[in-house]
Amino acid sequence: METPDFATRPQLAKDVARFVRTRIFNGTYPAGQYIRLDQLAAELGISVTPVREALFELRGEGLLDQQPRRGFAVLPFTDRDITDVSNLQAYVGGELAARAALNITEQQLQDLSAIHHQLVAAYAADDADRAVRLNHEFHRAINVAADSPKLAQLMSQITRYAPESVFPTIEGWPAVSVADHEHIVAALQARDAERARAAMSQHLAAGATPLIEHLIKQGVVRRADRHG
Repeated sequence: METPDFATRPQLAKDVARFVRTRIFNGTYPAGQYIRLDQLAAELGISVTPVREALFELRGEGLLDQQPRRGFAVLPFTDRDITDVSNLQAYVGGELAARAALNITEQQLQDLSAIHHQLVAAYAADDADRAVRLNHEFHRAINVAADSPKLAQLMSQITRYAPESVFPTIEGWPAVSVADHEHIVAALQARDAERARAAMSQHLAAGATPLIEHLIKQGVVRRADRHG
């Protein structure tokens, strides 16, 4: 995995948090591993301050545990965690899509369609990084169109817990995602709030099962104990 050039970026702590999050979800940092401030800062070519801020942020998200004199350790992740995040996304995302259906402008619809076509091209070209960015832009465009900033901010916070970068690598998911997005766009074009809610909710919930199976195979996620 190539290390990006962090030294030239603004908002370093956010970028570092995203970088570490990706490493946790792709198995580079397995559960129980300690992340050393100085080592990571040296690897990224930056000071320890933004790295420390990033790791504190990830601790707040429940991905890391801080232990005295030992640093930050990666916490285990379960299938129940993935399902909980997916269910929250489905509910909040569905509400945002319903509101967007009533508020979206023609220009916003055109922009959304353009993003969708770029995303289709990124999937076809096997450009995972671009696909992740465009998928984020697609959903963000709908959330902005909903004209409900507090709810959109809540959705943004929930999405931090979802390993978006993993989806393009899941076999069969790009085709499912493209089809789902087409249904969502059609509902928005029809200004059909309930249809948009259902399409978005179904799309966000549908990713949980293949994501869980993929992450279990990668050794990143374990099955939660359903007893006790």
